[in-house]
Amino acid sequence: MSSTPIIIWFRRDLRLSDHPALKAACDSNRPVIPVVIRDASVDDLGAAPKWRWGLGVEHLAQSLADKGSRLIFRSGDALDVLQKLIAETGAGAVHWSRLYDPQAVERDTAIKAALKDQSIEARSFGGHLMFEPWTTETKTGGFYKVYTPFWRSVKDREVDAPLSLPGRIPAPESWPESEVLADWALGAAMNRGAGVVRPHVRLGETAAQSRLGDFIETKVAGYVEGRDIPAEDRTSNLSENLALGEISPHQCWHAGMRALHEGKAGAEVFLKELVWREFAYHLMHHTPHILDRNWKEHWDGFPWNEGETAQVLAWKQGRTGIQFVDAAMREMYVTGRMHNRGRMIVASYLCKHLMTHWRIGQQWFDDCLIDWDPASNAMGWQWSAGSGPDATPYFRVFNPVTQLDKFDKNRDYVSRWIAEGQRNPAPEALSYFDAIPRSWNLSPNDIYSSPIVPADEGRKRALSAYENRNF
Repeated sequence: MSSTPIIIWFRRDLRLSDHPALKAACDSNRPVIPVVIRDASVDDLGAAPKWRWGLGVEHLAQSLADKGSRLIFRSGDALDVLQKLIAETGAGAVHWSRLYDPQAVERDTAIKAALKDQSIEARSFGGHLMFEPWTTETKTGGFYKVYTPFWRSVKDREVDAPLSLPGRIPAPESWPESEVLADWALGAAMNRGAGVVRPHVRLGETAAQSRLGDFIETKVAGYVEGRDIPAEDRTSNLSENLALGEISPHQCWHAGMRALHEGKAGAEVFLKELVWREFAYHLMHHTPHILDRNWKEHWDGFPWNEGETAQVLAWKQGRTGIQFVDAAMREMYVTGRMHNRGRMIVASYLCKHLMTHWRIGQQWFDDCLIDWDPASNAMGWQWSAGSGPDATPYFRVFNPVTQLDKFDKNRDYVSRWIAEGQRNPAPEALSYFDAIPRSWNLSPNDIYSSPIVPADEGRKRALSAYENRNF
């Protein structure tokens, strides 16, 4: 067993540095066979997340090639694929980085048991999170349901220092056959949108590290105020890379801590945002129903619209007549991401002004975001709807008009993303029409919509519905 190859199964950990599973394999001096598997968990991804994962995997393959290794592509049931690779290569171990959604946990638990029954070493490692979800408990031994005490419980904990890049990745004497990534057609559902979004992608761990360095050097000091201004590039933009593991939360945390010790004002808030992500995973682990059901069960009887109405379509198209909502939705189609202030506004408008179930918005984001993350997306939508942990209270309904006055006073954000009515629309605003489905039959020469539900009217309707429920 001491000289048999180790299979490294890459999933959402598309990096070589600070990779515990890879580091352990390389330190063993045994041959290392990196592999990605297109199983049901990949096939079930939405259009944008699947396409972006494919780009990340392609970049990882090149990074491995630069180190004298290679990435093997296989498709099928993950256990079947791994067993075939073990038979072909004589591998004695399989390593992977843990994932925490219930489907991945069920799959990985079954694989680990099956491989161990065959006397194959099966080891899972951390790396996707700073704190394993089961290691953080309240004083009474339960899990945290509110963010602030969760933050207090972890903010002084030791976070493992990032691991270095492996000096070499030992190669096997011969490589197993590989499928061709291009044949998987992971970007097929993106259609023409792929060409629009691609220039906005920052691909791979080198780009992610550059993003982090630039943020710490030039933006973190003003992060508290700047993170709410959607027209300005004043956030870290790391969600895209964290979602796919092109950078680790440990690397982000230690960079943030250095900034904090240097007295940079916004560093603690940045650290809190990293812990907010941890909190989402903590909740997904302990209450996995957060992904597809109301976290607070007493919301189950709330009379949300659950159909694909004309208003829902207008929301999806960014044609509600509410500028903040429409600008944010169009930003998503062009860049694959959306400013966090915009996410709060569009979610609040859908769930409260349009009285539409948060699951409709969640599923649409599942399809459209290149920084899609199962835990963060679910918790964000339930936070906005009021049905989740740490949620906005039912009586808090964001006014998208006053929010725009506060955070986009000069309408720079609106002008960048909404073309209708402008003599010389911005390139980004025009790109929206190149990204969207042709079946929508929309043109920059269209007349901009009147509000489908005015801000004040929607708020009154939402409050009336909430007040008639027993929360």
